[in-house]
Amino acid sequence: MNQAARAQRGKPTIRDVASAAGVSAATVSRVINHAAGASPSIRTRVRAVAAELGYQPSSTARALATGRTRTIEMIVTDSCTSGWIGAHPHYGRVLAGVMSALEGTGTQLRIHALTPDRAAAAIDALAADATVGALLANVTPELATRYYLRCRRVISLVPTAPAVPALEVDNLGAVRTAVSHLHRIGRRRIAAIHGPVTNSCAAQRRDGYRNAITDLGLPELGADGGFCRDGGHDAARELLERHPEIDAMFVACDLMAAGAIQAITATGLRVPEDVAVIGFDDSLAAICTNPPLSTMRLPVEQMAADATRILMDGDPGFGFRRFYPVDLVLRESAPERGPAHTLRAPR
Repeated sequence: MNQAARAQRGKPTIRDVASAAGVSAATVSRVINHAAGASPSIRTRVRAVAAELGYQPSSTARALATGRTRTIEMIVTDSCTSGWIGAHPHYGRVLAGVMSALEGTGTQLRIHALTPDRAAAAIDALAADATVGALLANVTPELATRYYLRCRRVISLVPTAPAVPALEVDNLGAVRTAVSHLHRIGRRRIAAIHGPVTNSCAAQRRDGYRNAITDLGLPELGADGGFCRDGGHDAARELLERHPEIDAMFVACDLMAAGAIQAITATGLRVPEDVAVIGFDDSLAAICTNPPLSTMRLPVEQMAADATRILMDGDPGFGFRRFYPVDLVLRESAPERGPAHTLRAPR
């Protein structure tokens, strides 16, 4: 009698799957539990057999057998953690991607918002107690390396140290695309509102702006906004006070850009007629601004879901990298054919 027929006599067991796949029960357990120790081809074969037999592992049984619930730790470091998950749309998109990948797996998600003063000790404790591993949603390269040295089951969603596995986007090239578009529609005083100096994505976007401005022979006009709405508002107001001739702004995240648009219009200027604006992320904030925000679209949900599945398959490997595209989405704040505008002289 073949294995499929045997399994049909009752609920298939892990031994049925092992016998049909030609591997040990321990190997099936490693594949089902997304643990290290099985090659990609074996994982594929075991999963195919499990699907054919209709084998459904019990998450309760697995937890009882190991004494531990399988958990992914999502780690964010931020000096302003109060209300961060509700106040910043980026993290909601990360959570949506993670939860889509965890559905039906029996694996839990724990979220850790760490302030810089306690991040190192917390990182050590999380690494020592890891089951599935950690998803680094916003962690400095130094802290990411610290975790990696203690537990290899980790992957970063932001640029990080060379050894630490990561999913990345071309921040520098994306900013060049944004600035080039503003230049193409006739803007010649292109300012930038930057994110925190400790954030690796913000650092790359700052460098991308400087490279693009230098190549175009334009003056560098920048201020820091801290990746929050209030910071974007205050930075835009400061820039316009110091440089009233500004006719465009690249803003390193949509939430800051929303604040920047509010500050621009509060001065009596119009977006985009007087000041065109491009943000970064393509989050919910981008379509809630008035006018709707042109922005660089990040595939945040896909990246978070992919990172979760990679973690569940085991150690991603030293220096693992996967790259994702960033697309320019044009809306009314910086349309393809920019409205006629006049370069304003300094007041």
